[in-house]
Amino acid sequence: MTDQGIDGLMQKEEGSTLASISKPRHIVLLVADSLRYDAFYDRDDIRLPFASTHGLRFHQARSAGCWTLPATAALFTGLMPHEHWATCQSRGLRQDVPTLAERMKLLGYHPYMVSANVVTTDIFGLHRGFERMECVWRCLPTQKGLRALLVLAGKPRLRRKLCSFDFLLGKMGDDLDAAKVWLQSSIDVVFSRAFALLDEAHRQGKRTFCFLNLMETHFPYHIANTFETSIATLVGKLRELYSLFHLVNQTWLIRNKEYISPDMLLHLRQRQQQSWAYIAGRVDAFIEELRERYQALVVFASDHGDNFGEQGWQYHFSNVNDAGTRVPLLWLWHDRDAVGDIETPVSTRDLYSSLLQAAGDSDASLFSVTDTPERSMTIMQSYWYNNRGRTQPRFQYNQFAFVAGSQRYLHRRDRWYSAPITRRDEPEMTFEALDADVNPLQEHLDAPERLSYIRRAFDAYHAFSAAL
Repeated sequence: MTDQGIDGLMQKEEGSTLASISKPRHIVLLVADSLRYDAFYDRDDIRLPFASTHGLRFHQARSAGCWTLPATAALFTGLMPHEHWATCQSRGLRQDVPTLAERMKLLGYHPYMVSANVVTTDIFGLHRGFERMECVWRCLPTQKGLRALLVLAGKPRLRRKLCSFDFLLGKMGDDLDAAKVWLQSSIDVVFSRAFALLDEAHRQGKRTFCFLNLMETHFPYHIANTFETSIATLVGKLRELYSLFHLVNQTWLIRNKEYISPDMLLHLRQRQQQSWAYIAGRVDAFIEELRERYQALVVFASDHGDNFGEQGWQYHFSNVNDAGTRVPLLWLWHDRDAVGDIETPVSTRDLYSSLLQAAGDSDASLFSVTDTPERSMTIMQSYWYNNRGRTQPRFQYNQFAFVAGSQRYLHRRDRWYSAPITRRDEPEMTFEALDADVNPLQEHLDAPERLSYIRRAFDAYHAFSAAL
């Protein structure tokens, strides 16, 4: 379906036992970190038989940012990166905007976070408003063979060699256990802790809003309970480790050299697909239990995607292409089965508005992507990553992109580019430069009020970028 809201999608299951409830008792936002849209679908097999047959599937959902901090900040505030300020360069979440957790609390919900990603916690202020925050690495048992690696990671010189996220690892060094999630799977702990919190709240008659983050689909893309390579030969294992090292360290940004061969970039992309296959069954079973045990409203999504050489990009940072920002999104109501496909482009930052409306917030400015997806404004931004002060000048630029009609438009370095959006079974199309005198913001690409909104956003983004 295209440009159609929930009214045209309702398919009530015969014999459904779900009661009619106007306000959900529990709301769960479940995020699989870094999971690409095409890895999620993997040749039309979405691997979630329960969720896909009980919920709405959004096929043109995009995140506002290309890595966890700006993307999750957008989920938590409904704002674009230039508005919430949590970017590669500005980092901290703006203090004067209400978060989703804070507003849920005002509506009578107890906000809980269970996260496997340290970025979503207090180090950048994304914990604000959460009543309880469970960092799963603190209760994740350390596999015997990983202790030596964790000790090495704790030595500053060796830690810098292992990973160059200086702004992040300085904080992680205070809680070395956070490195466990890069070395072993934590999904079972996330789910068990979530169930414990929900069981306790349910017994006490509390309403809850739960945000859960899974790290299996994030680097290094777990395909087993503990980290292992996916190539059998010794040479293959070494190549895979070498490629993973340079991917996460973003060494291509600081040296004029391609460290990862095209075949290994493809292999890493397939590794992420395998990581999703590794956890998908458990994710589906978890969603089903949330519905059956708690009649919870459940939203499943990714915060952002990942690049494996697409349009010259590697890993999360500094991109606005579909590999990095197009994400899976499923919405399962708590009291009814609304099943269908929504092809209208939407931004996941509008989950902020959608979830608040579902929770009973009477703010007239709110809308839901389930009812009026056409109101969503799909705008993506990226801010260049300063890799230890050595990022090459040719990569030192920010980017602004938006969707209008059936096209994506990109602005970088005073030039506009465009590319068509693609269907779920089609590969992403590369951005192509427009003529130098063409400015999409001056064209009749969309409804006047939407174009006016995009122009204002672009001007504000440009001013914010200039001030960094």
